[in-house]
Amino acid sequence: MKQNKYDDLGFFEKYSQMPRSVGGLDAAGEWSTFRALIPDLRDKRVLDLGCGFGWHCRYAREHQARSVVGVDLSENMLERARTMTDDPHIEYRRLAIEDIDFGAGEFDVVISSLSLHYVQDFDNICRKIYHCLAAGGSFVLSVEHPIFTALAAQDWYYGQQGEKLHWPVDDYHKEGPRQARFLEDDVIKYHRTVTSYINTLIESGFQITKLSELQPTQEMLDQNPAWQEEVRRPMFLLIAAVKNPSESVSN
Repeated sequence: MKQNKYDDLGFFEKYSQMPRSVGGLDAAGEWSTFRALIPDLRDKRVLDLGCGFGWHCRYAREHQARSVVGVDLSENMLERARTMTDDPHIEYRRLAIEDIDFGAGEFDVVISSLSLHYVQDFDNICRKIYHCLAAGGSFVLSVEHPIFTALAAQDWYYGQQGEKLHWPVDDYHKEGPRQARFLEDDVIKYHRTVTSYINTLIESGFQITKLSELQPTQEMLDQNPAWQEEVRRPMFLLIAAVKNPSESVSN
């Protein structure tokens, strides 16, 4: 299923009011951890899958990437990205992540931030990304943590006084679609286990170099007490992987 909720005007307007939509990368709580997983971008060819407003694309160019391609299915997203971008070395393409078909070794770095849990066939995407990466290339991704996606409700279990007692986890090993609520609308997310994420990457040929379940630092807690919830359960899973440096681009 290729979802395009963001071209619904009402949904897009609500998304545009989110802190990360207004404040950019610095307003995204996971950004500092995600940024630490990204390799040196100097003179690199970068692909951003699910580029949204283009924040990561512009970050890559600010850090001297040679060129950047941002892919997104939403015309609203891309229109906003183009409005915010003044750089001939950044190209935005309207394309579903599932439909990417780039040439062998076309990119040095592929990033995807909080998009791949909306994609049904993670196996196929990993194979396509591996194909379009140059030998030694990097793939850095973030998704909603499987503990967060296991139940469609994605909410706490509350006590009689409305206190958050615990985060329920059920049907963890039952992978597949979950109809969740996001911005007061129904969206389909695809739940898969941590094992599936890791093994799929390995079976596609990648070497895993780093994992993060985004444990909040004391600085994060001091700046935003709401992050205390992320101490109780992980909301994000971040993974850095590389293509075998000796791998031929023809593979």
